[in-house]
Amino acid sequence: MIEKDFVRPVLGATPLADGGWNFTVWAPRHERLGLHLLGNRPEVLPMKRDSLGYHTIVADTAQAGGKYLYRFGDSHERPDPASRRQPEGVHGPSELVNLQDFEWTDSNWKGTALEDSVFYELHVGTFTREGTFEAVRASLDRLAALGVTTIELMPIAQFPGNRNWGYDGVYPFGVQNSYGTPRELQMLVNAAHSRGLAVALDVVYNHLGPEGNYLGEYGPYFTDHYRTPWGAALNFDGPDSDEVRHFFIQNALYWLENFHIDALRLDAIHGIFDASATPFLAELSTEVEAFGARAGKIISLVAESDLNDARVLRCRCEGGLGMPSQWSDDFHHSVHTLLTGESSGYYEDFGDIQYLAGTLKQGWYYAGQYSRHRRRRHGNRPPPFKGSNFTVCTQDHDQVGNRALGERLSSLVNFESLKLAAGANLLSPFVPLLFMGEEYGETAPFLYFTSHGDPNLAEAVRRGRAEEFRSFGWQDQIPDPQAESTFDRSRLKRDLTQEEPHRTLLRFYQMLLRFRSEYHLGHTSAPSIKEFEAPEALLVLQDAQTRKLAMLFNFGDVPADLGSGILEGEWEKKIDSSDPEWLGPGTNMPSKIGASARSACILRPRSFAVFQRTAFPSES
Repeated sequence: MIEKDFVRPVLGATPLADGGWNFTVWAPRHERLGLHLLGNRPEVLPMKRDSLGYHTIVADTAQAGGKYLYRFGDSHERPDPASRRQPEGVHGPSELVNLQDFEWTDSNWKGTALEDSVFYELHVGTFTREGTFEAVRASLDRLAALGVTTIELMPIAQFPGNRNWGYDGVYPFGVQNSYGTPRELQMLVNAAHSRGLAVALDVVYNHLGPEGNYLGEYGPYFTDHYRTPWGAALNFDGPDSDEVRHFFIQNALYWLENFHIDALRLDAIHGIFDASATPFLAELSTEVEAFGARAGKIISLVAESDLNDARVLRCRCEGGLGMPSQWSDDFHHSVHTLLTGESSGYYEDFGDIQYLAGTLKQGWYYAGQYSRHRRRRHGNRPPPFKGSNFTVCTQDHDQVGNRALGERLSSLVNFESLKLAAGANLLSPFVPLLFMGEEYGETAPFLYFTSHGDPNLAEAVRRGRAEEFRSFGWQDQIPDPQAESTFDRSRLKRDLTQEEPHRTLLRFYQMLLRFRSEYHLGHTSAPSIKEFEAPEALLVLQDAQTRKLAMLFNFGDVPADLGSGILEGEWEKKIDSSDPEWLGPGTNMPSKIGASARSACILRPRSFAVFQRTAFPSES
């Protein structure tokens, strides 16, 4: 029986103020556990077990930098499930890390509201030639100059080998050893805050990777009741699930407290199965919200979900999960199919301008309609419109890397279409996300890569990738995920920014990001949408505080004749993607439209234009 005032312990190895270290691990499957301190004078110390299966000991001789393992009753040894660092990889000993002695200089930093955010997703290993936290830190000035607000790091929890997307992590508290030390991650976040940049971290609470995953040897972290596409599901609603929840909630708070992370992106929450009355994710959002209140900071959760389920966003008092924002795959798929014409796999559910129009109106398109791809109805009605409830992109690691050849949009569409994609994303009322290199039209692919030590697992990954692409009809030779060349090909080629058209595309993104910030597009209400007889043209009207904007998009391959008098009042052009300044073919759109300007509005193929109202109808 748990005492009423029982406080669950801090997991892992933590330094004590008066010297020594406290070690705590949840291992209910073992009556006896020993702490094996390695070094010149190794020793094994017996740990004390409580009724819930927590084993604890204070070791006065332990020191920062020391290595340790936990020894089971049969004498075999494993690393700490809450290890802070695995310097020798997933099978080696854990290292004692003191995270409390870093001198932070960000006391005045309060975070960035989602309404004001633009995320920039990057993979630490391929973002720079060095592939380290230190190299990302050296790039912060460039990212700040771009105009994004938030750096989103793909998962950095310790994974097997040196090459991985990060979703095969097996030590949720450990900082990937090939990227750098925990101290270097703290330095990166501190430096980002000094430049006005927030830092988001992608965390994975739906599964663990297969190699080096020893949690099941300690306790019932996993369940056979459910199955995820990536392996065993985590036990969030079965017997002993309270302690599993504690492990992962403490992990979330660990990143926020010790590394001053500003936002967590929760990977694929549709792979988190939980039938309890108070779901794990609702408990998580409660704890994170409380931490933000205590710290006096804006802390955000962004949930990746393909369910189109309003319960993700609905407040906990109404039975929801209380997530501030969630992914909108419908936005990506709508734009992608309009730009590329692709119609296989899940893209078969999109393809016409109506899907983008519907998504812009409410956040996602499928709200109970029949989905051809799923062969069933999909989604439910979104909550009342709030732009920051939805995080959107036209490229990200999934949508690029989960193609057989990892092609970016720059390899699939022309330059005018790249600018059009940028406009659709950055001018939307949602929270935009850019994928590293997108801002200058990076041409290197982003491929799927691994460095598993188990050859049988490596072969299973190869077969799995081939099966995954079957529904898309991608018959090309799939690059070997295990080959180092696959990883090398995925590194950014930043020298492209010195060449055209990449240099101009970068300036175009900077201009759009300044415009978004100046007009506070994340604070707009639900837009008004008008479709034209021109089949792929769209008018989006947005109230940017006291200013009204008209955004005209043509996703078609031929000019769109929108006629005259399409808007009441007087409007002045602010942006035209066809302008020669942006290496466009020249514009057919007038500089002013409205009652006094009777010239026809002809929008070039794959282009957009933005107008601001200067006079109301009564003033015309």
